[in-house]
This record gives sequence, structure tokens and C-alpha cells, in this order.
Amino acid sequence: MRIVIVGASLGLGRALLDGLRADGHEVTGVSRRAPVDSDAAWIEADFSRPNEAAARLARDCPPEIDVLIWNLGVWEPDAFSDSYDYLAQSAATTEALVALNVTGPLLTIQTLLPRILRADHRKIILTGSTSALARSGRPEVAFGATKSALNGLADALREGFRAHRLAVTTLQLGNLNTEDGLDVPRARAAARGAGTLIPVHDVVDTVRHTLALSGSAYIREIVMPAILDERF
Repeated sequence: MRIVIVGASLGLGRALLDGLRADGHEVTGVSRRAPVDSDAAWIEADFSRPNEAAARLARDCPPEIDVLIWNLGVWEPDAFSDSYDYLAQSAATTEALVALNVTGPLLTIQTLLPRILRADHRKIILTGSTSALARSGRPEVAFGATKSALNGLADALREGFRAHRLAVTTLQLGNLNTEDGLDVPRARAAARGAGTLIPVHDVVDTVRHTLALSGSAYIREIVMPAILDERF
């Protein structure tokens, strides 16, 4: 398959790129800067300026794309810590977060969807968060709101392009171990955090399963918290 991964240079995105390339897929990575340690096809695009980034993808992406994986997202500087304070967040921080987390995928999908619909497999995978789920137990307002927006985006795409057999999957992921890549054995990566962190290996295998489905089925949503996440 011809796969484009937005947010592919680090962490989960890099694991997806490396794992899917190893499976024989034709993968193009997208990030602000191309990593020096990868020989994959790469497009440099800065989604802090989503209009410019979408224009870069329109220019440089393949003419047909089987799968688009949106794996880009940012959160407030003090998110997921005891010091987080919604009232202390600057307007500039919130505006930048919304531009990248919401405007970015909207413009990217609008730009690339005609190329996806020309292809055989027609899949979009969105990396969401358990923070986007009802009663998630998280207080990060802007991050939670933008990840919830991805759910609305996915639902609307499914309805608008159902006749085109467009498969849209949202991955609602909990806390990840992004320090250990696929080069680290899964058991060792799973031991980090003692059950509170998900190894990227598990997410990569979940994406592999999603890609392997026939055109007559799709996975609408996957909720994947860590095993000891008390919120779930």
C-alpha cells in the first residue's frame, strides 16, 4: 500500500513508519524536518502554519494514496502534570494548539482525499486520545477539545463518503511509552512504566490489523488504555 504518515519523525509515528516499511509498504513520512537517520521518502511540512503545510502536501504527495495516517498532535506545555491550570493558558498557546490539532487535519484531509478516493484501499487512520472520550477524567481543556474534534471529523467523513467505501478509524490511545522504539524488544518496552504505559509495538500491530481488513469491513474506533489506567 501507499501510505502517508503525518507526524512520522518521532515516537509512535516513527514506529509506524519503520514497522510498515518493514512490511513492504511504500511509506512517505511527513514532519517539520526529515530525520537524518531514515532513508524513507519524506516531506517537510510545518503544521504550525497549516495552510502552508497543506500546500506542501498538495505539491509533494503521491498522486494516489491508499492510507493516510494522521498522527500529529500537541498539548498545553504543562498538560498531564499537577501544575496544569486552564486559567493560566495564554490565548496564543490555545490558538496554536487548535491550528495544529484541528485546522491541520481538516486541511490535510481536504487536500489529500481526492488522491485517497482514487486508490484501492481508501483508509484514513486518526490518532486520537482517551482524553477525547466522555468522562475521560482529564482536565486539559484545549487538548481534550481538539481530540474530541477529531471524533466529529471522523464521523462526518464516514457519512459523507460512505458510498466511496472510505474507511475512517480513530485510535483512542492512552499513555504511550514513546522512549522505546521497535528496536527494543516488546517485553522490555512493556515493562517500562509497570503497566501504566503502552508500548508502540502494540499500536503498530493494531494498525497492521486495520490495514489487513477487506474493503467490506472497517474498524470504526479502537480504545486502547494502559492496563493499569484507573480511568478505564
